Amino acid sequence: MEPHAAQQEILLVKYSSFIHWQLLKKSAMKEKQSYNPDEQLEAACWNGCLNAMMPEIVVTSNTGKKLYLWEIMQTKSLLNIKLAEGPQAIDAQHSINPYTVLATMCYG
Repeated sequence: MEPHAAQQEILLVKYSSFIHWQLLKKSAMKEKQSYNPDEQLEAACWNGCLNAMMPEIVVTSNTGKKLYLWEIMQTKSLLNIKLAEGPQAIDAQHSINPYTVLATMCYG
């Protein structure tokens, strides 16, 4: 039986003081004024600031492989970040995204 590839989901609350403090502290973006705060946070995650902001949250797989950032989904108040060893869909039954959980409850 082939082992399952590791996946990780992270939900960031966009308007928390921690996120904006970390973003201002760690972000090295030169064009800060041209982005709104939501776009700035997403760009910082794509540019690798997620590991710098929260090194204890971003993990590696059981085999020691690095998890790569595959998708960032913006909602009104959250940033849903998906990390995995390779491109794959997150199992809806194990998702922490509240929109996905509510959708599976309605259809389940």
